[in-house]
Amino acid sequence: MGTFAGHLYPGLFLVFYGLYQAIVVSKAAIFNDSLLYPSRPLRNKGRWARLWKLCYGGLLKMVTGSLLIAYEISCVTGGLKLMNRELPPRFMYPKQWQHLTMFILLSLNGCVDVTSKNLLPQRCVLLEKGTLVLTVYVLLLLLVSHVQDSSGVELQIHSLLILVVFLLMLVLTVELWAPDTFYLLMIETLLFLLMGSWLIQAAFILYRPVTGYPWQDDDISDIMFITTFFCWHLMINALCLLGIYGVSFFWHRCHSPNLKLMVTKEAPYAKSTVGSLYKLLQEGEQAEKEEQALLLSKSSP
Repeated sequence: MGTFAGHLYPGLFLVFYGLYQAIVVSKAAIFNDSLLYPSRPLRNKGRWARLWKLCYGGLLKMVTGSLLIAYEISCVTGGLKLMNRELPPRFMYPKQWQHLTMFILLSLNGCVDVTSKNLLPQRCVLLEKGTLVLTVYVLLLLLVSHVQDSSGVELQIHSLLILVVFLLMLVLTVELWAPDTFYLLMIETLLFLLMGSWLIQAAFILYRPVTGYPWQDDDISDIMFITTFFCWHLMINALCLLGIYGVSFFWHRCHSPNLKLMVTKEAPYAKSTVGSLYKLLQEGEQAEKEEQALLLSKSSP
């Protein structure tokens, strides 16, 4: 991962995942739908019904994690070895093993999402959220030790990345007790987008500067502009999230009238069902009271 492509590819995955989640969260907010159990009134029948119920986010994690694992192993000439054969033996490729651990956890998190949403008889939201929180916890620990030998520009870049991962860890921890909260999921989506775009920016700063000249570790202006660029990324991603919500709002309101009718039709049906059950219970209680009164009148002299 200590290359241009090693920062670029994980950043692109996080950006695409954040955009996908932004669309899902925006749609749920527009139709006042559940974020955990979204309704699919127009796509619940037919031969393609199972395709619409697949966990695309989990599949994206599995495929991306597997590809990144293969890429990380292929980057090490002679194979990724844990220890050498010298005496005393020493651990080899510490950063590569940390990258491999991150990618393995990403793939496992995708497997848990697919299993919970598509294979288990009942979805386990706590299992999904708990696995994601554990993944972010491990990612934070690995990143903190990852910058031990860094300095200057590289240290500043990774410190800001650690800040994003720490905030994401806090948000995901709170979601364990409030998993269906719109505002928390919006903040989570923003942090995923910020992490992805910042990794892409880090790839260009560290390995392919736009000016063609490397950034200087002893120049305080370079260090300050890294923080300035990070703030620009935060504002741009927030505007991107707002733009996705706005486009989704106008798109669904203008091009999905049938979906609105379906949502409005389901509520009266549910209310009428509850009302009919309530009437049946009342009639049963009334009949039972009449029978008790009749038995009492017969038993009395």
